Amino acid sequence: MELRDIEIFLTLAEELHFGRTAERLHITPARVSQAIKKQERRIGAPLFDRSTRTVRLTPLGRQLQRDLGAGYRQITAGVEAAVQIVHGTSGTLTLGTMGPHSQVMGGALELFQTLHPGARLRHREIQPPSPLDLLRSGEVDVALLWLPVREPDLAVGPVTHTSPVMLMVAPSHPYAERDSICLEDLADCPMVTGRSIPAYMEATLAPYHTPSGRPIPRGQQVSTLQEVLSVVASGQSVAGVAGEAADFYPWPSLVFVPIRDAPSCEWALVWRTTSETPLIRAFVQTVADYGPVL
Repeated sequence: MELRDIEIFLTLAEELHFGRTAERLHITPARVSQAIKKQERRIGAPLFDRSTRTVRLTPLGRQLQRDLGAGYRQITAGVEAAVQIVHGTSGTLTLGTMGPHSQVMGGALELFQTLHPGARLRHREIQPPSPLDLLRSGEVDVALLWLPVREPDLAVGPVTHTSPVMLMVAPSHPYAERDSICLEDLADCPMVTGRSIPAYMEATLAPYHTPSGRPIPRGQQVSTLQEVLSVVASGQSVAGVAGEAADFYPWPSLVFVPIRDAPSCEWALVWRTTSETPLIRAFVQTVADYGPVL
């Protein structure tokens, strides 16, 4: 029995409808009927009971469906694995994300694993005060970062989603009771600063000047996201954060205040230009095809 005829039989056994089977396999109903009759002649007994209204498996047909199904899935999985090896979409890809963003991307990651079962995703946490370090060291292959990223050695993919910018403060902060603030209000707020972050990236969440030109003071220098949360909770400094942080860090010692005139923060996948592989391209394309992750 040819593999295509097995596929036709198994699909008809699921659909129990010649027209839907033909549509699903992109062939004609006549081709479906021809393949089934050929199999029944070879076996010597009917596999389906047909009437003008229904198509049902015979007991022999159900037995054949069970016997062929597992083998067919194993064959197709083996072929798909070979294709992925040839096209370079197998192996391990290390993804760097910040805080909650690995969960934010959950749907896109599931789609990638479905489309590329030969690939293995490994996760690393990127620290917002030093967002490019793990990329530069080669410890991650692709990172989900906020924009802009204007580094000559790094490639930037399509925007995956946007986030509102909020100010994270301690409950004792004067702004904690406000419904929102504006960028001018930041002139009175010492903001945490990172250790190894391009100034233009830091300015997306922590501007250096208000719209009128007033300087925005810098507070404590931090190295990790946990330090950011702890420093802000202690009341020593405040921090500009992407809006989803409010959902994932609902600490009683933290308050998230919307900045009503702050531009939205855009996110995208970023990778080293010289290290681009078919696996990285497949991952970036899958995330782009999935659409906005929020």
